[in-house]
Amino acid sequence: MEVILKEDVANLGFRGEVVKVADGYARNYLLPRKLAMQATAANKAVIEQMKAAAARRSATEKAKAEELATKLEPLVLRFTRKAGEAGHLFGSVTSADVAAELAAQGHEIDRRKIQLGDPLKSVGDFKVAIRLHREVTAHVTVKVEAEATEEEKAKAAETGAAEPAATEEAAEPAAEEAAAEEAKGE
Repeated sequence: MEVILKEDVANLGFRGEVVKVADGYARNYLLPRKLAMQATAANKAVIEQMKAAAARRSATEKAKAEELATKLEPLVLRFTRKAGEAGHLFGSVTSADVAAELAAQGHEIDRRKIQLGDPLKSVGDFKVAIRLHREVTAHVTVKVEAEATEEEKAKAAETGAAEPAATEEAAEPAAEEAAAEEAKGE
């Protein structure tokens, strides 16, 4: 049976293509899920119009994705996690963590677009791919740093050199509490 795909289907084809599939596959899977429609003359005419609209939409989506990619490329995302002496993390940095950090910096990216094979489980610098469009992929740098141990914090306090990451983390809750107090007062 010939069908016209309404959506991209893995290992079969892209939206708007006319493909030949087994009758059962079309009747039991593609048609009920509205992934395809039967290839009749009337449907082919409708699909041609849909293809033209999809091409215009895809071009604008690609342009937006390229613009976003140029904004994302210079970004460096920093994560501080507890780590062992060998540099292995007690936990990990996942695509959800990367998406949350991007959102905090003003870039709303769906975590499923972040192509992180396995969660990052060691200290270091990593390049993470973000697939913004079928043809556009941006790469951001993720720095995973070890959180200072109690001994290191004590040494830093003795020498008077407070660690910047610790002061930033302490400043954020204080700022949030101050904002909450102001909101209650109003």
